[in-house]
Amino acid sequence: MPSVLVLNGPNLNLLGQRQPEVYGRTTLADIEAACTAHAASLGMDVAFLQSNHEGVMIDAIHAAKSTHGGLVINAGAYTHTSIALMDAVASVELPTVEVHLSNIHAREEFRHTSYLARVAIGQICGFGPRGYLMALDALAERLAVK
Repeated sequence: MPSVLVLNGPNLNLLGQRQPEVYGRTTLADIEAACTAHAASLGMDVAFLQSNHEGVMIDAIHAAKSTHGGLVINAGAYTHTSIALMDAVASVELPTVEVHLSNIHAREEFRHTSYLARVAIGQICGFGPRGYLMALDALAERLAVK
């Protein structure tokens, strides 16, 4: 059964509490539960990691190459700043879908740039928690699950 790593970056551990007018009231645990159920319905396994530390995220991406068939990544603010995360995703050559709860293109100008978009198979933003499920659908299709 194919496996996907869902990797969440800085401040996403505060979902449901942090700026609910932007990010909603859904918690990261809620998103993980929804992803687990959805992945099972697609015939996939899913693992989760959230870190506020760029190096931990890079290590997880490197480790994913030998464990997972794809990545879903919401790198939070690192999306707009981290060439290192972009290089890590490029180096493992796993199909990767970038996810953001809010529409980063409708927000502050600095959020319009995504280094990850350059190495991801696609970007899903603005659909709230549903974006994670959409990312799993895209990876299931890419990995030819079911």
